[in-house]
Amino acid sequence: MIHAQQLTKRFGGRTAVDAIDFTVEPGRVTGFLGPNGAGKSTTMRMILGLDAPSSGSVTVNGRAYGTGGAPLREIGPLLEAGAVHPGRSARGHLRWMAASNRIPATRVDEVLDLVGLSDVADRRVGKFSLGMGQRLGIAAAMLGDPGVVVLDEPVNGLDPEGIRWVRVLARRLADEGRTVFISSHLMSEMALMADHLIVIGRGQILADTSMADFMTHHAASHVLVRTPHRDQVARLLADHGVEATPQRDDDRSLHVHAGDPAAVGELVGAAGFTLHELTLVRSSLEDAFMTLTADAVEYHATEGVAA
Repeated sequence: MIHAQQLTKRFGGRTAVDAIDFTVEPGRVTGFLGPNGAGKSTTMRMILGLDAPSSGSVTVNGRAYGTGGAPLREIGPLLEAGAVHPGRSARGHLRWMAASNRIPATRVDEVLDLVGLSDVADRRVGKFSLGMGQRLGIAAAMLGDPGVVVLDEPVNGLDPEGIRWVRVLARRLADEGRTVFISSHLMSEMALMADHLIVIGRGQILADTSMADFMTHHAASHVLVRTPHRDQVARLLADHGVEATPQRDDDRSLHVHAGDPAAVGELVGAAGFTLHELTLVRSSLEDAFMTLTADAVEYHATEGVAA
C-alpha cells in the first residue's frame, strides 16, 4: 500500500505538489494521470525517496521507502528505463542490482525470461531499442518480487504485443494482491488496464475514484437509436421533453440526449415503433480526462499551422 498525507513539494517559489492525500490500495491497478507539469513525476519521486517532501509524508507499507535493508524486495520502480550503463549487458546490469539487494542470482534469469529478453541477455544495453530498454526496466522493477510496483510510462516505445503484455502483467500482479501504481499518457491503454484512477492537475488531486465512477461523472454520453421510423420517434421523444438529433449520414439513426437507454426503449416500444438498435454511447477516457483537466493544463498548443 502507498499512502500520502498532505504531501507537498516546493521548488523555490513554485509548488509542484500541493498538500495531496491519496492511498494506492493492493489488489487493483491504479492509474495515475495528469497533464504535463501536473506533478506526477515529482509525486513518484517522493514515493521512491528520490525527492524529499517539503511537508507532509508518503509511506510504502507504513514506512518511508528505502528504510529497509533491501528496497527492491519492497517496491519495484520504473522511472527512467534508460538509466543504465550502456556498456553493461542486460544480465550484468540485473546481476549487479540483485547483489546489491541480496537477491539470489537465479532470479535474474527468471525476470529476463518474464520480459522476453533471454535471447539478448548478454548484449550491451547501449545496443538496445527503446522497447527493449523498457522491458529491461520492467525486469529490474520485478527483480525483488516486490509487493508494490510503481511504473512510470511502462509502455513507452513498446510495440502492440509489448503493450498488451504490460497490460496482462499489471492485471496479473494486481490479481496476486500486489499494489500496482502506473502513470501513462496512453489513455486507450489506461482505459483497458486501470481499475482505479488518481488524476492530478497543477499539483492538486482532481479525482480519486474507480474507473467506472470516473467515466460516469466525466464522460459525455448519449443513446444511439436506430429505427425505420426515425422522424416519428424524434417527434415522440420531443413530446416527452427528450431532445433527439437526427444523424445526417444515416436516415435511421438518432442521437438521443438522455442517459437511460431502458427508458428510451420503453417509451418507443410502448408507442409501437420498431427499434433496430438501442445503445448507450460514452465518450472515451481521453475525452473525459481532457474535460476534467481543461483548466489544469500548463502548456497549451495552438491549433492549425502558422503561415
